[in-house]
Amino acid sequence: MFVVSVTVHVKPECVKQFIEATFDNARNTRNEPGNVRFDVLQLEADVAQFLLYEVYLGPEGFVSHQETPHYLRWKEAVAPMMAEPRIGLKHQALFYGEEVLSDGKAG
Repeated sequence: MFVVSVTVHVKPECVKQFIEATFDNARNTRNEPGNVRFDVLQLEADVAQFLLYEVYLGPEGFVSHQETPHYLRWKEAVAPMMAEPRIGLKHQALFYGEEVLSDGKAG
């Protein structure tokens, strides 16, 4: 599994619009063949901060996702809403669900 976590800090006055745009992207992403899950989380202590937790079968699923109309629509819509640039980190899942996927050794 290939996991991407994206931290997004939006302008406080844009929270509602950001959620709407992100839900559209998330719903459509969940229908992509390479997507396993797409979760949208909001920080309890600061409602203008979000975490997008995306899981794909492999890196190619994520690359395909970034070429979809719904992702491109989301990216354009939310760019002016951001208080700072978003941070996306890519991960290889070692233990996902009930299954050990890797021993954690590089290579």
